[in-house]
Amino acid sequence: MLNSKSKYNPNRLTSAAPLALFRILFGVMMLISIVRFWYYGWIEKFYIEPKFFFSYYGFEWVKPLGEWTYLLFIICGLSSIFVAVGYRYRLSIITFFLSFTYIELMDKTTYLNHYYFISILSFLMIFLPAAAYYSLDARKDKKTAYEFIPVWTIDCLKLLLGIVYFYAGLAKLQPDWLVRAMPLKIWLPSKYDTPLLGNLMHENWVHYAFSWGGAAYDLLIPFLLLNKRTRSFAFVMVVIFHVLTRVLFPIGMFPYIMIVSALIFFEPRVHHKLLGWLSNVLKINMSQFDNKRELIFNSTLTTKLKNGLLVAFFAIQILIPFRFMAYPGNLFWTEQGFRFSWRVMLMEKAGYANFKVVDGISGKRFYVNNSDFLTAQQQKMMSTQPDMIVEYAHFLGDKFAKDGHQNVEIYVESYAALNGRSSRPYIDPKVDLMKEKDGFENKEWILPY
Repeated sequence: MLNSKSKYNPNRLTSAAPLALFRILFGVMMLISIVRFWYYGWIEKFYIEPKFFFSYYGFEWVKPLGEWTYLLFIICGLSSIFVAVGYRYRLSIITFFLSFTYIELMDKTTYLNHYYFISILSFLMIFLPAAAYYSLDARKDKKTAYEFIPVWTIDCLKLLLGIVYFYAGLAKLQPDWLVRAMPLKIWLPSKYDTPLLGNLMHENWVHYAFSWGGAAYDLLIPFLLLNKRTRSFAFVMVVIFHVLTRVLFPIGMFPYIMIVSALIFFEPRVHHKLLGWLSNVLKINMSQFDNKRELIFNSTLTTKLKNGLLVAFFAIQILIPFRFMAYPGNLFWTEQGFRFSWRVMLMEKAGYANFKVVDGISGKRFYVNNSDFLTAQQQKMMSTQPDMIVEYAHFLGDKFAKDGHQNVEIYVESYAALNGRSSRPYIDPKVDLMKEKDGFENKEWILPY
């Protein structure tokens, strides 16, 4: 039943140790991330100090909670601890998913691919029996403790990680990355002070080696991790790749999260050894969890609904990155369909946006000082993202209308530069943005690339 060489069967069982170790490492990584965010003062900087917050389309109701935002982070941190130790796991992982996702949705300015990854990963973990083994729940209630679980519960995590890597690789198969080595050709020379590698960072061949090597790594690493003969080599490459990206680029905890997540590809005996080492450190009797019990999901309506949700979940993850094909123009210029598609570190984009408030009847006008309403980070992000530009324009229009201005129209004079090219006009300056709106429709007021 546990023979890994047997033909794949979703009803086949395997050791619960890999999923238990994944749960522990996930919870610990999330706790470190929350503490780190608090320690650096980013809660205050990103969610309390700003006067205005950029919303995601359809989630305009999600707003920072003022000083209560700290409580939200406390709830998120506590739930990550409970997930790690497996205490009331289902409630804890649901709480973590909701609190973390709420944090992610509070301001579009802070969007990062790995925040989205954590949200969908925690959602997936709601449906997995991650506390069936080596958890407080399993220790407290023997009826919920299982040594063996369905193999698909672990394969789901492998599939999600494979999607993230493979789609990141597909996104790199474009001229700027492969032919021009952009934006690495812009970023790497600034890393001249990197120990051992600093002197190479200005070399042209290094820029191309990193570009082509990064694309090959993302495309191949899921398959190398799946193959037993190449798995150890692949994991070494995972460690080298993510440590190197952490050294060169300030991307927070993401490299470490991907390193520990890659352990899920190893055989159960590896996870048993790691849990055994952890048991020795924490003085835990690991044998209490080895009860030989097998978790079997019966064909009930609830099980069918869960399976249906999982199928829908993965269908969405597979299809969403291709939604950019529904829009005309250069994806990196229009950014329509850019988010949630694993396009990681593929562009260097700088912009300028000067907003003009016009009385549509008298023609009187004045310009807005964006610093009066936005932080420096918000200004930087807004100036190159059309959906944020139109949202900010509506904010300005509504504000000045409330202040007594009549017949308010909002126009923007904007320029953007993409991957080392010269700056070009970005948004049509003749379009009254108060008459436009964010949504899934094509934004025709974005000037052609």
